[in-house]
Amino acid sequence: MEEHGVLWSHLIPGLNALPDHVAGSVVVLLILSSLSLAYYLRTLNLAARALPKGSPRLEETFDALVGLVDGLAEQVIGERTRHYLPLLGTLFFYILFSNLIGLIPGFTPPTSNISTNFGMSLVVFVMYNVYGFKENGVSYLKHFMGPILALSWLMFPIEVLSHFVRPVSLAVRLMGNMFGDHMVLSIFSGLIPIGVPVIFIALGAFVAVIQALVFTLLSTIYIALSTTHDH
Repeated sequence: MEEHGVLWSHLIPGLNALPDHVAGSVVVLLILSSLSLAYYLRTLNLAARALPKGSPRLEETFDALVGLVDGLAEQVIGERTRHYLPLLGTLFFYILFSNLIGLIPGFTPPTSNISTNFGMSLVVFVMYNVYGFKENGVSYLKHFMGPILALSWLMFPIEVLSHFVRPVSLAVRLMGNMFGDHMVLSIFSGLIPIGVPVIFIALGAFVAVIQALVFTLLSTIYIALSTTHDH
């Protein structure tokens, strides 16, 4: 079943040859790149008239979102947050815009596909282990041995398995929520196209923000656990 009728990606040369979730990711990348460039230009006062007077400024919106991620991460990681903010901020913005684009008729959210989410989860998995070794060196392996040395032979395989389950859990959780939300919006938009979809669009926007925050928060927790020096 094609959701929201014809997908816009099918009408654009080049994108129509790509899977829907890949085409959606390309669109999100172009949107984020354009907004980032516009933000940069506005901070240099080179595009002062880009938005009507009295409208929310682009830089203020971006600053508020970055501040949200920064504040959330700081509560978990502490003063070391700025070292990991580029990764966490990139994840948050990509997931947020990927979720929100699914609310536009003709687009499929890339985050409703397991491949997209598993790719992001693998990045998180690799990076928090890299951060762990960078902060603790070889002592990072002690995180896998548990608090009781005598039981390390038992705890080590259990801890390793639990770490490998993390990216799967991250990917499936996000996919399930976004796929379900997108399907609900598609079904009700088809049954009652006037009025009622507005309610589900508003609910979908709320879910989009929450799921972006949840993925980012869990990634932050994994980084905090891997970089701590306490055992």
